[in-house]
Amino acid sequence: MIRDARVLQPEFVPRDVVHRNHEVTTLSAALDPVTDEREGETTFLYGPSGVGKTCIANVVTERLQATVPELTVQYVNCWEDYTRFKTLYRLLEGLNQTFDIHRQSTPRDELVERLREHTDAYVVILDEVDQLDDKRVLYELHRTSGVTLVLIANRVEELFDPLDDRLASRLRTAVRIHFSRYTVDELVSILADRVLWGLRDGAVSDGQLEQIADAAAGDARVGLEVLRMAVEQSEREGRETVSDAIIDRVVPEAQSVVRQRNVETLTDDQRVVYDIIADSEEVAPAELYDAYRERVDDPRSERMVRNYLAKMVQYNLVSATGRGKQRRYQCV
Repeated sequence: MIRDARVLQPEFVPRDVVHRNHEVTTLSAALDPVTDEREGETTFLYGPSGVGKTCIANVVTERLQATVPELTVQYVNCWEDYTRFKTLYRLLEGLNQTFDIHRQSTPRDELVERLREHTDAYVVILDEVDQLDDKRVLYELHRTSGVTLVLIANRVEELFDPLDDRLASRLRTAVRIHFSRYTVDELVSILADRVLWGLRDGAVSDGQLEQIADAAAGDARVGLEVLRMAVEQSEREGRETVSDAIIDRVVPEAQSVVRQRNVETLTDDQRVVYDIIADSEEVAPAELYDAYRERVDDPRSERMVRNYLAKMVQYNLVSATGRGKQRRYQCV
């Protein structure tokens, strides 16, 4: 049933993308000055999870590198590399400039200066950029000659609210590209391409793709995971086609797999917050923050913990009910 398993994997980046023509065109135009050895425009991609923000950033920059082979592009997941040191280290890693850098002894400002010594065009993709614990690094990068920033986050507020006026004023001029949730028809089209590229003809029907897309509720990652698991389960059972019953059976498991991937990417502090919620039937924000402070040696601010919570809600790790003093968090 499976001809090419790669296209069913979450990390697969398609050569052509569908239903994102406006987003691709806008980002390409913002980065176009790089082809003339100039800095592109700072660009901010935002929208809910699973709508193609990271995919589009990778597709457009890969096309750009095909035009400008000497161009350096570096992707940084700020959920994982959330400190100033880690972010700058990743960027220098893209330039092969980390051989003599030591976490404990190398001054942070030296990393910035070393980055500024590289004056050629450098496109930097900062995914989950609102997770940076020190937003000053954005100001430093914005002022670095040759660097073009592509920033990715779920919501505008989570990036701009914590910024000081100096940095906010600079970033507010960025090109903003909003990604809305996929409709059922759009997600069916995305899944249909994966079926065309990776599966034998007739393995999955159009009606079953609609069934999967409807269950995914606009999240392409969930839809692709349901498709992959349904096909693999059908093969294990010796079937030549996928059945409706198998799709229904794997939907909860696929949702759980996507959720677990997100849990595994949590930082140490975020995982403490998540575990407190998981250990409780429900918990109020003040109670949650008190419990968090007791469990860590160097607690983050209440504002940062609120940021963690908002991110976990967006990634369907926790749910929130009520407002103000009545607000409560529960694990999904």
